[in-house]
Amino acid sequence: MIAGSVLTACSDDTGPEGSVDAFAAGWRSGDLRAVTFVDPAGAALPAAEVTRQLKELSGELAPTPPTVSRQGDPKVDDDTATAAIRVDWTLPGDTHWTYDRPVRLTRDGDDTWRVIWEPQLVQEKLATGDRLGLRRDAAPRGGVLDAAGKPIVAPRPVVRVGVQPNQVTDVQKLVGELDAAFGAIRPTLVPAVDVADLPKRLAQANPDAFVEVVTLRDEAYQQVKTRLQALPGTTFRTEKLDLAPTREFARALLGSVDSVQADDLAAHPDKYVVGDLVGHGGLQERYDDRLRGRSGLTVTVQRPGQDGKPTPTGTEVFHREPEPGQAVTTTLDVATQNAADAALRAEQRRAAVVAVRISDGAVLATANGPGAAGANLAFDAQVPPGSTFKMVSALGLLDRGAVTPDAMVDCPKSLSVGGRSFKNSHDFVLGRVPFRTDFAKSCNTAFASLAPKLGGDGLALAGRSLGLEGKWDLGVDVFTGKVSANGSPAEQAAAAFGQGTTLVSPLAMAAATAAVARGHFEQPKLLLDPAPAAPAARIELKPDSVKAVRAMMREVITDGTANALKDVPGKAVYGKSGTAEYDNNPAHAHSWIVGWQGDVAFAVFVEGGGSSATSAIPIAERFLRALPR
Repeated sequence: MIAGSVLTACSDDTGPEGSVDAFAAGWRSGDLRAVTFVDPAGAALPAAEVTRQLKELSGELAPTPPTVSRQGDPKVDDDTATAAIRVDWTLPGDTHWTYDRPVRLTRDGDDTWRVIWEPQLVQEKLATGDRLGLRRDAAPRGGVLDAAGKPIVAPRPVVRVGVQPNQVTDVQKLVGELDAAFGAIRPTLVPAVDVADLPKRLAQANPDAFVEVVTLRDEAYQQVKTRLQALPGTTFRTEKLDLAPTREFARALLGSVDSVQADDLAAHPDKYVVGDLVGHGGLQERYDDRLRGRSGLTVTVQRPGQDGKPTPTGTEVFHREPEPGQAVTTTLDVATQNAADAALRAEQRRAAVVAVRISDGAVLATANGPGAAGANLAFDAQVPPGSTFKMVSALGLLDRGAVTPDAMVDCPKSLSVGGRSFKNSHDFVLGRVPFRTDFAKSCNTAFASLAPKLGGDGLALAGRSLGLEGKWDLGVDVFTGKVSANGSPAEQAAAAFGQGTTLVSPLAMAAATAAVARGHFEQPKLLLDPAPAAPAARIELKPDSVKAVRAMMREVITDGTANALKDVPGKAVYGKSGTAEYDNNPAHAHSWIVGWQGDVAFAVFVEGGGSSATSAIPIAERFLRALPR
């Protein structure tokens, strides 16, 4: 009995079955000591020698030995026998290569059945010195498509900028000139190209090596082509990579496709090999299995070349065609996304713009900048909403009949609640004015005074009616918000104007704004194929309440804190701006604006942006003016 064997057979100990089963089990386990071998001429062969040859013949398949099993009973003819075995190799991607081979045996004078060893036992086309090789043929990668079904990510020309060490005359001068050239590219490369370690890399490389510095899109390279080509030692390689239309185009959402990295290989040794292209970040990573398809596999016969290294003979013993990847179709609209990216281009702080089509909830654009490409602030941020949340508070108050747009509500300079003092931006005071004016001018103290009318959970209920805190099936991760509930009187007062413990993401606020505009909440949708299986349920809003909130959001534009948008071309703009303090220093504040024009709802967020008048609102204006009319 072979310890640990998964292949056993009940057989007569004097018959050939036992030897065949022991060989099958030993091939799999690597322990053939229970088997007696002879060569075709009848000379004895040590089991250790057969084990060595078996491993060499298996070649690149040796690390994953096959499952081997006897098929039926051997055919015995006096002192010779023939048995059939089934060999089942598991190749990458859980592909099975299965075939049958005959095993010849001979019986010696002691009634011991000996396996006749020959290379063809492993595979019929193998000879002594051969080995099996494995070739992977990459499948065409599926595209990420826009709402019109056109590829967003497609092969686009790039230039790999490198340096040949033995052609460099002054390394430090070269470093300075490269840095200056890359710094001249517009829009600015983010992250910047770091050439600080180039002298060290050049010193360590072979004299005629291509030491890569950066890969540039062709349009970026053309801006500095003359400067770069004039530098001694620079060399260039052109190729194509799967890229979005522009460098910043929805970059955090889409992710990138790059050569497989060490971390990928370590995490998935059976999935990737060196040279594979792998999705990193965003949709490219999340749907990598779908997009990359299934590689083709070919098992070949290799033979030592003149240099002793295995060389393909041209004989193929197994082949599986590549299966092209499947596309991922999004709701993104190229023109709207370009407008969002352009609106953020000049912003140096971390910021996000997200746009949702009101009529059906489609995410039209999601832009993030200028931070790391992997940061999807538009979906993932968990930040206080500031005064944009007065849209939610107002809806809750109107739903409860606690206030009307024309009800007179005092707006003092400051208000004390539960031992905490609240004040307005720049300490402004309006006095006793209609609630719609408090809303348009963004009076914090008015909303703080109305907080008790919402009750402990009224704000959370209003938020949930707009989709906040919901379980969304978007196809990607998104933070849908956490609304303050049942807090102290001071917490309720702060939460009424978007401070306190309430947290949201820009997409959550854009979806809530779209709900107000259309009259019901409808979960945003980002993917058309594969479509999410369980989107959140539709939530109807009270018509009179949302009608009033819409009118007040229009007044924000015509006579309120966002009047800079009143002359934007096209249909009427609605909005609510906001500033959200994020620590105990009033000077530290995020900047917001949410709103809509026509069928496009939007949210703009600037981390640490301060006054919305000088950060979020100008971005929103650039975005709206760039939209197609």
